Amino acid sequence: MKTLTHQWRLVVSLMTSQLLFSSSGGFTGNQFHEIDEIIIPLFITTRHFCSHLKFVITDFKPWWVSKYRKILKHLSHYEVINPAVNGSVHCFPGAVVGLKYHDYLAFNMTDIPGGYSMFDFRNFLRQSYDLKIKNVKFNKREKKPVLILLSRQNSRRFLNENEMVDSMEELGFEVVVIRPSRMLNLDKFAEVVNRCSVMVGAHGAGLTNEMFLPDGAVVVQVVPLALDWCASNYFGAPASEMGLHYLEYKIEPKESSLWETYGANDSVITDPGSVISKGYYAFKDVYLDEQNVKINVGRFRETLVRAMKLIDR
Repeated sequence: MKTLTHQWRLVVSLMTSQLLFSSSGGFTGNQFHEIDEIIIPLFITTRHFCSHLKFVITDFKPWWVSKYRKILKHLSHYEVINPAVNGSVHCFPGAVVGLKYHDYLAFNMTDIPGGYSMFDFRNFLRQSYDLKIKNVKFNKREKKPVLILLSRQNSRRFLNENEMVDSMEELGFEVVVIRPSRMLNLDKFAEVVNRCSVMVGAHGAGLTNEMFLPDGAVVVQVVPLALDWCASNYFGAPASEMGLHYLEYKIEPKESSLWETYGANDSVITDPGSVISKGYYAFKDVYLDEQNVKINVGRFRETLVRAMKLIDR
């Protein structure tokens, strides 16, 4: 019998900074979940360390780290560690495992070291992305107020988008229509949003970008059939905490594509609760994935007029 011996070289790094151990898994690819479940909890958990800590991220996704590199850079002075690639031993004086989560795009100041709030988070975003416009009043040098229209390509699409744009322009807005592909480069898109006075979009992850709007801007959320609770809790209440004006345009049943698909007397139209009671996936399949909207432009105009008045104050 022959005995083989091998000497292993163990690389040990001694650190003076703290360690934060978290994951980039979950619903990554959906901006709402990325901000709500990872970025804000990262801020809540780590801001009081004043960037003197290292991130170790499991389920490491290079594209995700690249997408949020400006935020991560301002939360930590160090490069993110990918434990699947960096197998050396790191010794830290202390570690934080996991993140604190409060609520949808929300902060509970009494449960945060340093008492950070949404106001502080928004200032942090402005610093991270070098956003110049803090308050909508500084946008008044523009000849026309800029309205950003979030255009969805799959479900909850605006079926008469061109008609909506015409109405917006008639009211005096400069309209910027944004397709989902333009939202992928967050570094550039944050700057686009920051120069806008009004954001209009159907309920969906794109509205998470309201966090880049200047103070005093207006968010108009188009609420498709049966999405009232989601609309209010995911984007409505947070908008107010962000120092934004929030308006809802709740569609009438006839404005939903489900009206033609199922008919006026189907329970999908008359009793959404009966569909919701069948569970999340039944609700998702119909109201989130299958539904589009055709806006009553005349009725919607009233909401746009209110938005114009709010930014003219």
